Amino acid sequence: MGYVLGAICGLIWGAAAALLNHQISKRSILKNNTASLLGANVLRILVDLAALAAVFFLRKVLPFRYEAALIATAVAMSMVTIFCAFRMSADLAKQKKDGESGDGTP
Repeated sequence: MGYVLGAICGLIWGAAAALLNHQISKRSILKNNTASLLGANVLRILVDLAALAAVFFLRKVLPFRYEAALIATAVAMSMVTIFCAFRMSADLAKQKKDGESGDGTP
């Protein structure tokens, strides 16, 4: 039961970190400048490290198996990041298509 609870908590924690990374990426893309993108990439790496380090350093006080939580956190960060990237790509492609159609929207 400790592994299952650890995996569920890790999935939730990893998804939260990935959604935070998505917000960081979205805001930096809207700024449309290279320095913003570079800063966002560094910040996203720090968020990933912090999410994984939090599970590792709290392993003595967590009421479940930290190994399962650590693996599930990494899996959730990867899967949610991929999902968000596809969604953001589709949104940008739609905006570009709408902009080229001549309907007056940027």
